[in-house]
Amino acid sequence: MKYPLDQPFSLPVEEVVKLIQANTVEGITHHEAEKRSRVYGLNSYKTQKQKSLWLILLFQFKSPIVYLLIVGAAVSLYFKDILETTAILAVILINALIGFFMEFQARSSMNALKKMDIILAKVIRGGKSRSIPSEQLVPGDLIPLEAGDIIPADGRLVVVNRLQCDESSLTGESLPSNKTIETLKEDTVVGDQHNMVFKGTSVINGNGKMVITGIAANTQLGTITSLVESSADTATPLDKKLNRLSRKLIWITLVMTAIFAVTGFIQGKAILTIIETSIALAVAAIPEGLPIVATVALSYGMLLMARRNAIVKKLSAVETLGSTGVILTDKTGTLTENKIYADTLAFPDETIKVQVEKNLLKFPDGAVKLSTENFDKLLLTGILCNNAIIETGDKSVEQAQFSGDPVEVALIQMAIAAGLDTRGLMKQYVRIAEVPFSSEIMMMGTLHQTPSGYFAAAKGSVEHLLEKCSQVQSGARIKILDRDSRNAILLKSEKMAAGGLRVLAFAYRSGDGLDTHNYLNELVYVGMAGFLDPPRMDIKGAILNCRKAGIKVVMITGDHPQTALNIARKVGLIDEDNKEVITGKELPQAELLTKAWRQRILATAVFARASPKQKLEIADVFQKAGSIVAMTGDGVNDAPALKKADVGIAMGIRGTQVAKETASIVLKDDSFTSIAQAVAHGREIFQNIQKFVVYLVSCNLSEIFIVTILGVVIPGATLLPLQILFLNMVTDIFPALALGLGTGDRTVMSRPPRDPKKNMITDKKWLVIALYSAAITSAVIIAVVYCKEVLNSDDRTCNNVAFITLTFAQLFHVFNMSSDGAGIVDNEITRNKWVWIAILICSGLTLMVFAVPGLRIVLGLSVLSFKLWVAAITVSLLPLVVFQAFKAVQKIYSRRG
Repeated sequence: MKYPLDQPFSLPVEEVVKLIQANTVEGITHHEAEKRSRVYGLNSYKTQKQKSLWLILLFQFKSPIVYLLIVGAAVSLYFKDILETTAILAVILINALIGFFMEFQARSSMNALKKMDIILAKVIRGGKSRSIPSEQLVPGDLIPLEAGDIIPADGRLVVVNRLQCDESSLTGESLPSNKTIETLKEDTVVGDQHNMVFKGTSVINGNGKMVITGIAANTQLGTITSLVESSADTATPLDKKLNRLSRKLIWITLVMTAIFAVTGFIQGKAILTIIETSIALAVAAIPEGLPIVATVALSYGMLLMARRNAIVKKLSAVETLGSTGVILTDKTGTLTENKIYADTLAFPDETIKVQVEKNLLKFPDGAVKLSTENFDKLLLTGILCNNAIIETGDKSVEQAQFSGDPVEVALIQMAIAAGLDTRGLMKQYVRIAEVPFSSEIMMMGTLHQTPSGYFAAAKGSVEHLLEKCSQVQSGARIKILDRDSRNAILLKSEKMAAGGLRVLAFAYRSGDGLDTHNYLNELVYVGMAGFLDPPRMDIKGAILNCRKAGIKVVMITGDHPQTALNIARKVGLIDEDNKEVITGKELPQAELLTKAWRQRILATAVFARASPKQKLEIADVFQKAGSIVAMTGDGVNDAPALKKADVGIAMGIRGTQVAKETASIVLKDDSFTSIAQAVAHGREIFQNIQKFVVYLVSCNLSEIFIVTILGVVIPGATLLPLQILFLNMVTDIFPALALGLGTGDRTVMSRPPRDPKKNMITDKKWLVIALYSAAITSAVIIAVVYCKEVLNSDDRTCNNVAFITLTFAQLFHVFNMSSDGAGIVDNEITRNKWVWIAILICSGLTLMVFAVPGLRIVLGLSVLSFKLWVAAITVSLLPLVVFQAFKAVQKIYSRRG
């Protein structure tokens, strides 16, 4: 036998059966199945080996800052400074544990794919039907299909009876796929392979039989699984920015240490003094609190976003979403409601819009005027020529439960909303015959017995149904259907289809003379109905906000191009005159993409009939163009791109388990509006992160400058390593945390997204940081010189004054982090309650280390006079006063300008 078959959909059924050595009546034998199982393996896909818990924990230490901290701890241990070593290691461990527990929950991402495997499957072997574990199925097995079944493998259909499958999770197509056994062209895309069924999809109507042509990795689901595994996780923008910042700080430390060491040797200082001060410089340079503060700020962002219907699974996704420049979104269910409704009714004399709202059928553009008889007949035909089942509540659209073809369900819903007794009519018109829908006749017909005679009802494609019609209803009159009338109807149907509607035509025939054996002839044409998966009502404003914020929103769907364009226009994704759409069929493979094609992809907002692999490639094109890409989706077909994107967003209500587990964010309400809100919050969080990074770095640089200058000028007053560690872990962290928990700037969505290539701290910010550091350094040096030269204090006292001055200078410095143009007294910092709490805590802890003898001795501190405390705290206000005065002057000049 030949396996796997190359494009079985393009081969006649007989040839497929011959090549794969199957039997369409009795199936293969059990013995043959065992033989094939040994050759081709089990019908289950290989999954990527999961990281061990130890490996996840080890990855938390993969950071330049952590490396520097470890070196600092090792040096401290070498000099037998156990307390300092313990403190540094505690910082490392706390940060690693937070990251470990947040990543641990993502371990089940690949396990979710296993849950899509079917536990039991029906199979015909040796002429007998039996149920076996789906993983035991082999190529060539004959599988019977009925409504409600989940397809256990990919297969070529050999028998079809009104078979319809829901393939939305695989293709993105919202309407069911009508199945046939006809041979298709070789270039037919998955969404149009109507003679195939695919693993993981479901049968919603009819029955049939399939011969398995693909198992495990050789299924569409298996291909997607391999794409998910091969989509490597990339470092997030925040990770990259923090790593670049860490490397800069390392170089600054090395330069300052070299300057101090050279100066020390020239001055003839002791080697031990030079080494101890160098350690102090290293400790001063490392922002020990940066990893913890970033983690806590992102965690807090997770909690806030959860309240806004966005569950964040990966910490870094909070900030990454805020820097997003492109959102690649699915259509079905994200931009639309994922429900089929009647949208337009077209009669020979008029066309009207309809909608079901609050259990009533409404006409937005005016009620039916010329075609009331047509309207009544269309509703009646739609009820009778219908196999949808009303399970409960047939008196109310809102309370009723239906099953069956979504279009047939929509017809019943429209009839109920129009006030018709659907069950009563079905009883009054007793069905006595049916011609099921097939790809050959492209229509369905039913024959009914009534007290007054027979009634035939028919619906189907406009072109095929018109061939069965000889008359046309025009209000109360019935006229001959001539060529002009026929052409007018066809032209109207083409316009409706071009508008993204799925169009069905309706016809009937009644009377005693009706031929009950050939009742689908000489029909009376009534009209057409156009069906639509309508856009979500709240989408347009959210997309407009994204566009104002400089975010490009791109639709990628497996649906029909015209349907995609129609929805894109209605939700404001594209302008009314925009007809640009790229289909999966015309899109070249990734390795064949030219520069011109890449430019076209970047300029296009609508992609239709796209395969899972193409979604992945489109995301890659935008990423290589320098954009931060967010991808939304709900189906199996979206999983690879969800993982490939910088941040994957899955739908929580209707999303498949695969999509939810692969994504880094899950929306609880499936609304695009929640995405726009999450983007805004992500931008606010980045601003907060940027503020506390500026705060921490300026504080740490001031410590470097102070240690270097005092080490040269007054070596005995130099800050000790443990004193610096106390400052970094207490008086730095709490204010930085407070900044990270702030509300942020509310105008974030009025500006374009940040350039992902830019560092977190731009050249302008570095200049500001240098000025901040210089001001804090100057305040400490002034305080020390005052103590040394004016008060004639000893070196230990000068050291203590330097410690106090630096502590409070850094605490007051947090108020310098307010936005440019904000008020001096009323701004986002002064309104932040956490800032005031942080200052109180840090002030209390500082007083405590002086008050408790044990702590005082450990940190090399002593009891100081009230006069020295007042002098130190007064001088510590200088950086705040200087910069607030500068901001006030700047604000005055900007207003004059």
